[in-house]
Amino acid sequence: MALIKSISGIRGTIGGKTGENLTPLDIVRFTAAYGEWLLQRSSNKTVVIGRDGRISGLMVQQLVVNTLTSLGIHVIDAGLSTTPTVELAVLWEKAAGGIIITASHNPKEWNALKLLNESGEFISGEDGAWILEKAAKEDFHFSSVDKLGTVTEGVGYLQKHVEAVTNYPLVEVERIRGKNFKVVVDVVNSTGALFIPPLLEALGVSNIILLNEEITGKFAHSPEPLPENLTELSAAVRKHRADIGIAVDPDVDRLCFVCEDGSMFGEEYTLVAVADYVLSKRLGNSVSNMSSTKALKEITLKHGGEYFPSAVGEVNVVSKMKEVGAVIGGEGNGGIIIPDLHYGRDALIGIGLFLSALSYHKNGLKSFRTRYPDYFISKNKIELENGLDLNVLFEKIRKKYKNQPVNTEDGLKIEFDSDWVHLRSSNTEPIIRIYAESSFETTANNIALRLMQDIKEFL
Repeated sequence: MALIKSISGIRGTIGGKTGENLTPLDIVRFTAAYGEWLLQRSSNKTVVIGRDGRISGLMVQQLVVNTLTSLGIHVIDAGLSTTPTVELAVLWEKAAGGIIITASHNPKEWNALKLLNESGEFISGEDGAWILEKAAKEDFHFSSVDKLGTVTEGVGYLQKHVEAVTNYPLVEVERIRGKNFKVVVDVVNSTGALFIPPLLEALGVSNIILLNEEITGKFAHSPEPLPENLTELSAAVRKHRADIGIAVDPDVDRLCFVCEDGSMFGEEYTLVAVADYVLSKRLGNSVSNMSSTKALKEITLKHGGEYFPSAVGEVNVVSKMKEVGAVIGGEGNGGIIIPDLHYGRDALIGIGLFLSALSYHKNGLKSFRTRYPDYFISKNKIELENGLDLNVLFEKIRKKYKNQPVNTEDGLKIEFDSDWVHLRSSNTEPIIRIYAESSFETTANNIALRLMQDIKEFL
C-alpha cells in the first residue's frame, strides 16, 4: 500500500511487501539506522519509546525494543502513551532520544516511527537523510552478547505530564473548577482514554462522559478529528447537555472542540483561541504553518506581536519558533506548541489553556467562538500516482498564476487578494493536499475546486 519517509517519521501500512510497506524487516532496518545515528552522536545510550493504542502497536514495539537493545542501547519503555508525553519523558530521563510508535491520525492499517532527538523534538531533515541512507545500506554493527542493552519500565509519566499542565503558570485550575464544566470526550479507542480523564479531574472537571474509551486500535470512526468524523461527539454533547465536547487523535497531539449546541468550534481555531489567551498574558510572536488560518496573524498583531509562517510539519514550525522567539505556535490541525513547556504539539496543555481561556467567558462556548473571525478553509486531497513529478506539476500551475503572489517554500501557495490556496504533498499520506481559505465557504470551495481541476488537467 504505502511507505512514506518524511520529516514526520517513517510511516506505512502494516503487512505486504518489504520496502513498499511497513513490514517487520523495514521496522528493524529503520530502527537500527536510528540507533546507529544515536550512538555516533554521543556516549548516551538511553532511548525512551512509547506507543499509541493501534492494533499493530505491540508488535512494532517489540521489534523496536529488541533492535535497540541488540545495538547496546538501553530502552526505557513508556508503554501505552502519547506523543507529547514521550517527548517530555526524553527530557525527564535525560535520554539520547526517543521513538513514538504511532501513525497519528492515519487509519488503523497504518503505523509509524516518529524519531526524536535528545531535546525530545523531531529530528532534522539532515539527520533524517543520514538515517535513511544508513537504512538503505544496511550497514549496522550489533553488540556482542555481553554488551546488549537493557529494558526498564518508564514510571509515572502520566502523572508528571498532568502535573506539568496543572502547574503551568497560565493554566487557571481554580477558575476552571469554579465553572463546573460538563465535558464529553471522544478518545477514539486509543491512549487519550488513559490521559485525558486524569487531566480533566486534576483541572477540576468532575463531570466527564467518555466516548470510544476502549483501547483497541479499532477506531470507531476515521481517527482524524475533522467535522465529518465527529458526528457521534456532536450528538453526545447535545444529548448530555454538555458545556463542551473534546476530540483528540490517537496519539493525543491534535485537539479540537465542539460547542454546546453540537456545532464545531473549528480545529483551526483551537490554536487561535489558545494564542489569544496566551498573548493576552505575555507579549510575543507566533508561528503556524502556511496551511493554517490567517486569523492567527490577526490575533497576534492585535496583541502587539509579530506572526511568522513556516513550512508544514512540526519540525518546521519548531525551527521557525526558535528563530523568531515565538511564545506560541502550532498548526491549524489543532496542534498547540508551548515552548516553555516543550517544543511539541500537545493536546494536554492545549486543554488546560483552552479551558482557562473559556473560564473568563460567561456565555458558553458557542458565544466564545463569536470572538473570532469566521474564515472558512476548504480542505481537499488528491491521491498521488507512483512516479509523478510534483515539481513539474507545480511549475505548470505557478506559470498559469504568474500574475498572483506565489510562495514556493512548501509546495505552492497562491494569494488572491485576501484569499489563498496552498498545494503541497503530504508528509503522512501519498496525496496532494489542496487547502483554500476565504471569508466565504463557497469562495473557498470554488478556489480549491479550480486548482483541483488545474491539477487534473496538467496530469
